[in-house]
Amino acid sequence: MSKSSYHHGELSSALTAAAMAAVERDGPQALSLRDVAHSLGVSRAAPYRHFRDRDALLAAVAAKGFEDLVGIYEAALSGDGNGRQRLRRLLLSYMEFARTRPGLHALMFESDLLQRSPPPQIMIPVATRAYELLWRAVEGAFPKADQRWVKQRTVTMLSTIVGFRVLDNVGRFRPFMINPLTRKDLVEAVLEAAIGDSPAS
Repeated sequence: MSKSSYHHGELSSALTAAAMAAVERDGPQALSLRDVAHSLGVSRAAPYRHFRDRDALLAAVAAKGFEDLVGIYEAALSGDGNGRQRLRRLLLSYMEFARTRPGLHALMFESDLLQRSPPPQIMIPVATRAYELLWRAVEGAFPKADQRWVKQRTVTMLSTIVGFRVLDNVGRFRPFMINPLTRKDLVEAVLEAAIGDSPAS
């Protein structure tokens, strides 16, 4: 197939994939519909037959990112071990996802897409699913906790893990701040703080 001979559905998928590559390479702020069209060898107008504007394409990329994260979470939760071990594995998997795909992570967790009124419909089911899996992991790790405590722990855990990854991804932890700690030391400290202890009886 030549670059310009995409069928209708194929072009939509190709645009999303090309935009994903651009976001992962240069960050969401650098995404250009014109550049995406050029990379696929289609006209500048072609993307607008599938996506209303740049934000609509970014929302499709973010939704695909959440789909990938859901798969990662599901794999972590399906493995061996007790609830606490599965939660730890899920968080480690998230941290690796965020470390290796920082541009996509920034789009998913730092953009204002989900704060729009209304938010992009394409993102809502998969973003909700990702949070539900995290919630389930916390419940599994602390089966005796009530729902109020689980909600508190889920929010504080997500804040701790995401906050660390955002700061680390932009290089805010300078050598003088962390030496002689290794990368493994940092990750273990963050996990320990994020997961914490069981609720007081």
